[in-house]
Amino acid sequence: MIGGCPRPGKRARPRAILGAVPDLLASLAAPVAARLVARGDSVGVSESSTGGLISAVLLSIPGASAYFLGGGVIYTQAARRKLLGLPDDVVGDIRSSTEAAALLNARTIRDRLGTTWGIGETGAAGPTGNRYGDAAGHTCVAVTGPVERARTIETRRSDREANMWAFTRAALALLDECLDALEGKT
Repeated sequence: MIGGCPRPGKRARPRAILGAVPDLLASLAAPVAARLVARGDSVGVSESSTGGLISAVLLSIPGASAYFLGGGVIYTQAARRKLLGLPDDVVGDIRSSTEAAALLNARTIRDRLGTTWGIGETGAAGPTGNRYGDAAGHTCVAVTGPVERARTIETRRSDREANMWAFTRAALALLDECLDALEGKT
């Protein structure tokens, strides 16, 4: 092994490389996944600074096709235009990395996929801030559906990977909170 990767020509089992990552993914997703399945709900994801991690966590549960319809990493304006089909005139003055942008992306992915719920995330994972002036560790997450909420998260850290995980946990917690609200628990 070289830096955790197998030497060229040698094959390592995925579990040896990933360690506990699959268990971590499943532990984050299992409670929300069970609730979505029990309700017959579906979800679509539009994410940016999490780089697909929200989708990966939701997809880590066997049978995820019962609730996960799709998602996209909307990392650039070109991706927003092409993958979400959101032209500049529709976006208007909505700046990326804001709750308004996260809500727009969540609504759009929900509408495009015909899901019960849409998750939107847009921010700056680090190690530096984004071109809009937001510091590393800043993101906005939104959930749209029968209940709609948005939240700004500030970790105040420059650790890219830690921020990506924190943003992913925040998005799943917000979906869980929306499910609670729908079921009259909050």
